[in-house]
Amino acid sequence: MKNMGSLKTNIIFKLGAIFVLIIILLIPVGLVKDLIRERENIQNNAIEEISDKWGGGQTITGPYISIPYDKYVRQFSRKDSTSKIVKLRDYINILPENLNINGTIAPEKRYRGIYEVVVYESKLKISGDFQNFNLKQFDINPNYIHLDKAVLNIGITDLKGIEKQINLKWNKESIPFNSGVNTEDLVYTGVNARVSIDLEKSDKYEFETEIDLKGSQYIYFVPVGKTTDVKLSSDWKTPSFTGAYLPDERTVDEKGFVSDWNVLHLNRNYPQAWISNRYQIGESSFGTDLLLPVDNYKKSNRVAKYAILFVVLTFLVFFFVEVLNKVFIHPIQYLLVGIALVVFYSLLLAFSEHMLFNLSYILSSILTLSLVTAYTSAILKSKKVALMIFGILLTLYLFIFTIIQLEDYALLIGSVGVFVILSIVMYFSRKIDWYQIKLGEEIDL
Repeated sequence: MKNMGSLKTNIIFKLGAIFVLIIILLIPVGLVKDLIRERENIQNNAIEEISDKWGGGQTITGPYISIPYDKYVRQFSRKDSTSKIVKLRDYINILPENLNINGTIAPEKRYRGIYEVVVYESKLKISGDFQNFNLKQFDINPNYIHLDKAVLNIGITDLKGIEKQINLKWNKESIPFNSGVNTEDLVYTGVNARVSIDLEKSDKYEFETEIDLKGSQYIYFVPVGKTTDVKLSSDWKTPSFTGAYLPDERTVDEKGFVSDWNVLHLNRNYPQAWISNRYQIGESSFGTDLLLPVDNYKKSNRVAKYAILFVVLTFLVFFFVEVLNKVFIHPIQYLLVGIALVVFYSLLLAFSEHMLFNLSYILSSILTLSLVTAYTSAILKSKKVALMIFGILLTLYLFIFTIIQLEDYALLIGSVGVFVILSIVMYFSRKIDWYQIKLGEEIDL
């Protein structure tokens, strides 16, 4: 019994027990983080499932012209050490002089269980012209170039999104598009139309087409024109303009958004014409992401990163209550309080899937604060200490809430906040003689 009493008042033993409890609580904290990732993956799967049926994120590349030509290369045979000349087919890819895209986007929300997915229907009017076909720059025998087999391609990421037949107006001629592209030098999926080119009669060809296209999450464009002008409008209130270029002009208000990009060939790192697949033009794409107003899982994950800080600071407060007052708190009671703090993150995740994140945070905080305060009051038989614990935890929850709202200043505010907390702890412990103190003794501060 004497040994038990000695352990009960031994600070080293209590600190060791608290340290072990914190290590143990790392397990449920890790499980909560895994749960957040799991729910986020389920949401991503729901998005992929709907996108797979409706139409995924769309990237429009083109139009551009691919002209086939014959090239002759010498091939060597290792078996008999002989060689022969073989004819291969390659393509000259030519980009338009001017490209104008005018589009409207009509987004809507679709649901898979409790998960929201943004899909859209768009109407795109694409026009422009090809000029100055300078085929001599490639040093190819004109007899090897098949202008009669020239094809105009438009790259479309997900062909399931095409809602009706697409027709091309090529000068005064109307040509229906076919599925697929005649070469994968620039894109792998899209539509194509055989066009007639006679450079002896004209070196300028105008084009125009309209595409009704479904998609989800985003719509991007590749600036293939020597001058590319893209105008988009929608009633979606939370767009994110992203990619290689930002809009030159944009307006976002309660009615939606209007954006206008103007990109020159000097702004990108590829020419107006080349042979084969020499350039990866997709890296220059730009456009709009149709964001949902809140991403609950990312915010929940950010909050969960502070879980151990909550546990450590709460245990520190309880420890100082023991040191500064004639009370004893059993390690099991520490553990129960720690579990209550961890359950907060599970409550936050569950509530945020059904209501606004801020409201979920407030509700989860109130439930956790009420539970911990009531339990503290019951075990310590002191409303004063319980209210002190309530005030400290409330301050911590408000502190974390402020950090997640001010994402750009999270590091600054977090660092200052931790410094202030450390300063307060150092101030209240400045006169404690840690070599002589035993739990249960009065401390004169």
